Amino acid sequence: MKSNQEKVTLNIGGVRFQTYLSTLQAFPGTKLCRLTEPQAFSSLDYDSNRKEFFFDRNANLFEEVLNYYRTKHLHCPGDVCESVWEEEMAFWGIQGAAFAPCCGQALKKADEPTVLDEEEEEDVQGLLEQAQGNRNSCRARWQPKIWALFEKPRSSFSAKCLAAAFLFFNISICILSLLISSNMGRIYQHQKTNDSPKQILRALFYLELSCVLWFTLEFIIRATFCPNKKKFLMNPLNIADFLSLFPAYIEVISRVTSSRSLYWSSFFRVLYFSKLLKMLKLLEAPVMFRVLSYTSRSLLRETLILLMVFVLEIIFFGILVFYAEFIQEDPESFFGNLFSSFWWAAITLTTVGYGDIYPYSTCSRIIGICVALSGILTIAVPTALFYIKFKGCYDAAVVKEKVKQMKKTPPALRSSRKVPAIGREEATISQRSHIHHSGN
Repeated sequence: MKSNQEKVTLNIGGVRFQTYLSTLQAFPGTKLCRLTEPQAFSSLDYDSNRKEFFFDRNANLFEEVLNYYRTKHLHCPGDVCESVWEEEMAFWGIQGAAFAPCCGQALKKADEPTVLDEEEEEDVQGLLEQAQGNRNSCRARWQPKIWALFEKPRSSFSAKCLAAAFLFFNISICILSLLISSNMGRIYQHQKTNDSPKQILRALFYLELSCVLWFTLEFIIRATFCPNKKKFLMNPLNIADFLSLFPAYIEVISRVTSSRSLYWSSFFRVLYFSKLLKMLKLLEAPVMFRVLSYTSRSLLRETLILLMVFVLEIIFFGILVFYAEFIQEDPESFFGNLFSSFWWAAITLTTVGYGDIYPYSTCSRIIGICVALSGILTIAVPTALFYIKFKGCYDAAVVKEKVKQMKKTPPALRSSRKVPAIGREEATISQRSHIHHSGN
């Protein structure tokens, strides 16, 4: 029977580690704990001459594993892929171990970029499922190409040209909407005495109708070839696209002649400007907006708490300044009711300061200073937290996008890139130092 204070030597990939048997017995049932059993010498790779166990594993990762047995706290190296670390944990039989709080947060942040690609993965998965169901159909062969043509402007030159055409029509219909809405009243005032304003309005309407027909064709094609119909119909931008088709068709079908009806149909023309958001597809904005959406959803609880604190501050300072002005009995005071006080508190907390309402008395001005300082602290701290989380997610998402682009690059092009001389020299020095360290 071996003593618990007896030392055991482990050779991990050429690097030797020594520890006590009692240390390896910290977690029963694991691979290192089985080294303390008598049958370990025959069942495992044991060198009787050197009196050591050999494992062909990564020595740097094993150092963290051994420290876990020593300290009962598991840490993850920051420069190691999470999947590689999980594989190493499974080999040593500690895959169910909980990470230390510091590394747990780091791994949680590392998982965030995968959430950002859920939409893209769902689209690809939907296309694959439909392609497997109809392998021989013409629609299954053309659906990924047409969907990429309309939704992935960077996928091909044709997609870029089509995106430029959509951009032209988007800007055109927004300009036409502004012209029709701003001049509609003046045109109808002079419509009875002069026919030229009516002809101008008719010409603008026909131009608008041609743009709407283009967008109708685009919407039908996108709805037909989208991989997920339910998700497509629930998208707010797609709903806005659908509603923006109504103004021109309402005028065509109902033959609207009254100014009031035209004003009512012009309400939907505001949705034309939502189409300008599609300009962001030509840039790297989709990544930024996915990160922004994920960050907003992940900080929803903190945002609600911030709003609650903000409302409480408005109520507290509004009542405080109202009674401070009420005690002074100044007839020129702007704080005649609580709602005016709440308005002043909200504007001061957000550091906007319209200047339409301001306190007269010295006590109220001191309260105003406290309100402004509270607003700065209330808004600045959550803003910094939001920025830190957004920047971390965005940097990880950008790195992942670059990795995707590298995967799309042919291997021949990647291998043909020359390594700089400095890089080769550093690599040679690193290899020599590693060989020297192994020899020692």
